Amino acid sequence: MERRCDIAVVGAGMVGATLAALLARSGLSVALIEAAPPRLDWPEGSVDLRVSALTAASERILSDVGAWPRIVDLGVSPFHEMHVWDAEGPGEIHFDSAGLGEPRLGHIVENRVLVRALVEGLRESEGVKLHFARLERLACGEDEVRLGLSDGAEIVSRLVVGADGASSRARVLGGIEVRGWDYDQRAVVTTVATELPHRRTAWQRFLPDGPLAFLPLRDGRCSIVWSTAPAHAESLLAADDAAFLDELTRAFDARLGRVLECGPRAAFPLRLQHAPRYVAPRLALIGDAAHTIHPLAGQGANLGLLDAAALAEVVGDAVSSGRDVGALATLRRYERWRKGDNLATMMAMDGFKRLFGSALPPLRWARNAGLRLTDSVPPAKNLIMEYAMGLRGDLPRVARSARV
Repeated sequence: MERRCDIAVVGAGMVGATLAALLARSGLSVALIEAAPPRLDWPEGSVDLRVSALTAASERILSDVGAWPRIVDLGVSPFHEMHVWDAEGPGEIHFDSAGLGEPRLGHIVENRVLVRALVEGLRESEGVKLHFARLERLACGEDEVRLGLSDGAEIVSRLVVGADGASSRARVLGGIEVRGWDYDQRAVVTTVATELPHRRTAWQRFLPDGPLAFLPLRDGRCSIVWSTAPAHAESLLAADDAAFLDELTRAFDARLGRVLECGPRAAFPLRLQHAPRYVAPRLALIGDAAHTIHPLAGQGANLGLLDAAALAEVVGDAVSSGRDVGALATLRRYERWRKGDNLATMMAMDGFKRLFGSALPPLRWARNAGLRLTDSVPPAKNLIMEYAMGLRGDLPRVARSARV
């Protein structure tokens, strides 16, 4: 069965679903393809192991497509402060939204909440057709692209967008390679209850093997992301709860008192990955399909949402001016726009990871001095946060605040 649309988006995670919603608002017909239906309900009181720290720019994008009110209803945790410190020295920096004149630094949101709110909204959209099947074939021609799905359907569109994650099948079938390296780290994730309240504050301690983050959740618990060596990660997964909680309390310097309880634990490998090309004729990549980043600053989801907003703007402008949305000349505007910003953020995070992971005394002194100096200069500290929050920079229209 052949089905025609303007644009096919492969991947119905938060980035692909956001792009589909943005494109539909421009009057385009969109096929949104995902291998299996997402789970849209869960046991009461449970928390997703994967959460995202969303910036103000991401909130504005999600508000523009009408998803944000539903996300708030399902549950978000605003955070107002952030503490970052080094386990091997006195260096520490404290960020506070009050110093920026902003109501918050961002929100911690479960990934499943984001997907549910977006997919539920898309099911009510006349411009988006959801296809739950695996992408099997991809053929980009001069004027159109043909996608073969595992259920036998064939979709014909003017443009296909790969939003299907770090192992993107759309990218592989489209012949775009990636470069990068493994960090020789795994991120251990779980949900914990602590003796002291989190005070709507995000916390991160840099340990020799990698950073440990405590992210505040709406029910008073914290989601943790502990990036560490693979062998250590395996031992943390294998430990009984009592031993794990004791080690976690020590590693976090008991900043929130004792860690009292934990939920299920999981771990995933960490890798830096970047596509030298984001686009080809009739093909574009966004989010993790184009780039993956170390999670130490929580910017991965935000970069992907900015990709989606930028590509939607480029495509919308092409439609308004009568240009071909899948032409390479059109798509290169998107690539030029986002590639530099993504690379700069990736390299900055990679640099921080290596700087704080070094045991060399000169580097240890330099990072601690840098934290103390930055913390003592409010204009510099605030500028860092304004860029991180999406209050500055070359942002898509839907992501801009009145200050930009």
